[in-house]
Amino acid sequence: MSKKKLTAEQSQELLQILKTRFEKNMNRHKDLDWNEIQTKLEANPEKLWSLNEMEETEGEPDVVGYDKKSNEYIFFDCSPESPKRRSLCYDYQAWESRKANKPENNAIDKASEIGIELLTEEEYRQLQELGKFDLKTSSWVKTPSDIRERGGAIFCDRRYNRVFMYHNGADSYYAARGFRGSLRV
Repeated sequence: MSKKKLTAEQSQELLQILKTRFEKNMNRHKDLDWNEIQTKLEANPEKLWSLNEMEETEGEPDVVGYDKKSNEYIFFDCSPESPKRRSLCYDYQAWESRKANKPENNAIDKASEIGIELLTEEEYRQLQELGKFDLKTSSWVKTPSDIRERGGAIFCDRRYNRVFMYHNGADSYYAARGFRGSLRV
């Protein structure tokens, strides 16, 4: 069996979790039909595996949209606080540059292992329109190359009822900073 495939029992359990979350949060996906989403998920076991990894790290993945052009459903980590994949610097280059106290991993590689993408700043702001997220934590977001080339990376959070974008050295890491991912199915 492929490492990135769930058993039938695991798949059914995850589909039930996702369906329950979908039904509880209809404001995130108005006019979408769960049965169509489930059919797509069942036809893409590797995507179901990625969603399970998001769930295992307490990301609480949920459908936040549908792209008509590509015929894909879009899932984001919708946990109230940044998922339990924290204390990570931004990318491998930043991780490699640390001389002491290297974190266990980095956000870009961890996302790739899971099979997801970091949210962009725009996606992060879209997420914040669906609720209030990262009131105590922060999340790395996909950093534009011109910022990354200068050694920086960006992250976002919500404070004082506003969404903020900040910068930090890409090699920094904090217990309260993780990353949120997106997955297209």
